[in-house]
Amino acid sequence: MHDDLIARAEAWLAEDPDQETRDELAKLIEAGDVKELSARFSGTLQFGTAGLRGELGAGPMRMNRSVVIRAAAGLAAYLKKNGRTGGLVVIGYDARHRSADFARDTAAVMTGAGLRAAVLPRPLPTPVLAFAIRHLGAVAGVEVTASHNPPRDNGYKVYLGDGSQIVPPADAEIAAEIDAIASLNDVPRPEAGWDTLDESVLDAYLARTDAVLAAGSPRTARTVYTAMHGVGKDVLLAAFARAGFPEPVLVAEQAEPDPDFPTVAFPNPEEPGAMDLAFAQARTTGPDLVIANDPDADRCAVAVRDGEDWRMLRGDEVGALLGAHLVRRGATGVLAESIVSSSLLGRIAEKAGLPYEETLTGFKWIARVDGLRYGYEEALGYCVDPEGVRDKDGITAALLITELASQLKEEGRTLLDLLDDLAVEHGLHATDQLSVRVQDLSLIADAMRRLREQPPTELAGLAVVRAEDLSQGTDRLPPTDGLRYALEGARVIVRPSGTEPKLKCYLEVVVPVPDHTALPSARTHATELLDAIKRDLSAAAGI
Repeated sequence: MHDDLIARAEAWLAEDPDQETRDELAKLIEAGDVKELSARFSGTLQFGTAGLRGELGAGPMRMNRSVVIRAAAGLAAYLKKNGRTGGLVVIGYDARHRSADFARDTAAVMTGAGLRAAVLPRPLPTPVLAFAIRHLGAVAGVEVTASHNPPRDNGYKVYLGDGSQIVPPADAEIAAEIDAIASLNDVPRPEAGWDTLDESVLDAYLARTDAVLAAGSPRTARTVYTAMHGVGKDVLLAAFARAGFPEPVLVAEQAEPDPDFPTVAFPNPEEPGAMDLAFAQARTTGPDLVIANDPDADRCAVAVRDGEDWRMLRGDEVGALLGAHLVRRGATGVLAESIVSSSLLGRIAEKAGLPYEETLTGFKWIARVDGLRYGYEEALGYCVDPEGVRDKDGITAALLITELASQLKEEGRTLLDLLDDLAVEHGLHATDQLSVRVQDLSLIADAMRRLREQPPTELAGLAVVRAEDLSQGTDRLPPTDGLRYALEGARVIVRPSGTEPKLKCYLEVVVPVPDHTALPSARTHATELLDAIKRDLSAAAGI
């Protein structure tokens, strides 16, 4: 076993085109570090519907140039097999460690395979890449990003020519082409031959951002903005300037791209502490709202003053606010969300007489809904301009929520006032999440098996009226690894995360609210129910 491991590592080393990872791997081989070598050569990073994502480093279980070249070659082979020879592939990248290198390698592989390749001019938000695919008539797009993962990670996200992320069976077909590549030496990588795009693609994206706002709407809300050390700042500032909003006050410590993300433990606005600097700036500046993007700016977080201090709105709250705002503006078309998001959007759509769809988790599914006008997911993802960007877009979502805040400001009201109105109209939809991060992935499999073998019959004293194993699929949804429980006045979904070593449980309770005076007691009751569901679910899953 030991000899075989060393032989595999040496074979990998012989092909590795990158001096940095060659040196790293050579040291591990020389030291005979069986534990570390085993971790890196225990398999290969799996190419799935999120593409690739993993820690940077040498070996097939890490993100590095060898892995990226293979992924690009597999994608190129898939495209050619599907009649796309000579088609254009657009490549974007964020400001993480090695992102620019991985983008250049991808461009070289596509060019060598007889496809045309074009790289965005610099690190830009993921939605700019999603826009560019359709704008330029590309057959596919690649975004090099690990979104809001830790600093040591990077990733590789693949879109097809419709401008939305891959779904089955394309992911498995691309993975099979990647597996079929025997040696990196078989992959031609010319030194030149691809295009680097100019600013016109970004100008075209910015011109579309105007379209998400209503002509002549108020543009008075003042914002504090953090880019969370990512690539959002310049594009967001340009979009806000075009729209005529007051210039956002920046959180200076997090404004510029920095792949080490020095001020946050996790560069994700949802993580504890990530918004502390933004709140400190808001206490000084006194804006109407705080806006944050994640590092690749496809997500948008919103915080508001609540009493004496600031609090982040849940993704479900922002999702409902944006949906209600678009309905009030007279939007037509389908409103859609993933099954793990709050059912409030469905109530808003029903009352407005608009069609509504639920999809599996991820914008790869939401963006594919026929006739989509607006789609969102509780993890801070909003698609407010599906004709322009068939993916979540943290820039246009920021514009739309700032328009809504401006409109409410003119009426002497706030986003919280509108949330209160929605609760009285449709019931208080309170959501929460039980999320367990593990070192050992078998713990997640064990928890799912336990729940399948012994499904709970009640949670928080509420009877489970329907238990669904989503791996079987439903009449509306393709199969996925998940469980859904309908309770009297509540709903629970349990699923393994697709991008992180986490088990995620999504909880929602709906409490009727007869009038505004009943809101405080309804909130208290909802919180108690959510806490009790969490406790009982933890016990049932053994986590």
